[in-house]
Amino acid sequence: MFKHIYQFPLTILKHIRLTLVLFVIFWLIPGSTVNMNGLFNALAFHISDYNFDYIGWELNALGSKFNQTLFGKHAYLSPEEGSQYVRDYMADLVRAQQLEREIRQIYVDPDIDDPDIASADLQTERNNLRDSLRSRQLTAEAILEGQVATILVEEGFGFAGQLFPPMSMHFTEVPNLLIVSPRDKIRFEISLNLVPLPVDEATEIETFIDDTYDVSSLIVPLGGIALYPAMIFETASISYAVEVFAHEWAHHYLFFYPLGLSYFTGGDGFASEARIINETTADIFGKVIATKVLERYYPDHPPPRLPELPDPNAEPVTPQPIDPDRFDFGATMNETRVTVDELLAEGKVDEAEAYMESQRALFVENGYNIRKLNQAYFAFFGGYQSGDIPGIGGTDPIGPNVRAVLEASDNPQEYLHYLRSITTRDELAELVERLQ
Repeated sequence: MFKHIYQFPLTILKHIRLTLVLFVIFWLIPGSTVNMNGLFNALAFHISDYNFDYIGWELNALGSKFNQTLFGKHAYLSPEEGSQYVRDYMADLVRAQQLEREIRQIYVDPDIDDPDIASADLQTERNNLRDSLRSRQLTAEAILEGQVATILVEEGFGFAGQLFPPMSMHFTEVPNLLIVSPRDKIRFEISLNLVPLPVDEATEIETFIDDTYDVSSLIVPLGGIALYPAMIFETASISYAVEVFAHEWAHHYLFFYPLGLSYFTGGDGFASEARIINETTADIFGKVIATKVLERYYPDHPPPRLPELPDPNAEPVTPQPIDPDRFDFGATMNETRVTVDELLAEGKVDEAEAYMESQRALFVENGYNIRKLNQAYFAFFGGYQSGDIPGIGGTDPIGPNVRAVLEASDNPQEYLHYLRSITTRDELAELVERLQ
């Protein structure tokens, strides 16, 4: 009863905080995304038909979150009821995704004359499930937000008992990202967000860009974008969801410190060392916090792990193809990155590209279906050096050094506190030396 009486003022205060944070973030974004060089404008013109509608998405997301905060039922569920609500939601999402795969398979089966009739029952079940999921999505989001926020407050990120910045996440279809790198070096030069594209269209756009502008490009799906609310890729994995929630919140937190402010504007813009440090920091932070959330609310779900980082100074290992028991992905990726860096430094661009394609074939033969391995691939994925893609950073010390900061920290708050003002490799190395 008393919870009903006092809930309304608290939600109003929460939205005042949300609005203030939103204004600050949008005040920062315009100055960090302007890139008016000729290639950027040319690319933006050629892919204008594929641009993602951020304004429309943001207005819809804000309206949904505002309504959920004022009238949602998540605040009246016990912790146990909340966790079960999320479990039921994710189980139904698994079933809906399974139905969609079965329907797709019917439509590609040449032996089925009328796929509409053949899949009618599946479509009905799928549509009913999707309607139910849409009606429950915001509540599931709010429960997960509350669970992650509770752990963050306990870890010292609260102010007067409230998390700042407030947690705000929204499951959605996340845009694709077009990354462009020069051919003669690995450098995150340009990025543009596109609507989600099928693989054939993505490949066609990449080929056009590469041939027209003599660059290296790649279009990749994203797991999340730190807007406010953050865009979170629809997933049926509770483990992955809480990890991404914590990861994107770390970006929101870092917006207020040099590491976040320098994400785009520091030195080389998208290619800045700050971006790599920022993403690696958030990647590791997400795993650490997700482990604590899962232990508290979903103990039967496996926590994310921090993979071992290959030693960037180790001697290259010659991979053994077509033998999963002997193939070392991390060592092979590390060898690939180091070799490509050396070839490009010597001006051997064609040789580097031929080598990357031969290595891509090797990865595919061993069960790693990398669609495209080029300079843009390393420019993008090399910015995430937590170990999810072992060896992707080559000899770059950022990944090992950020991990060293984690190991020297007593808790996640101290970890972010150490790193939030670090914007260069040299500063990071000096920090690690001090901590050791």
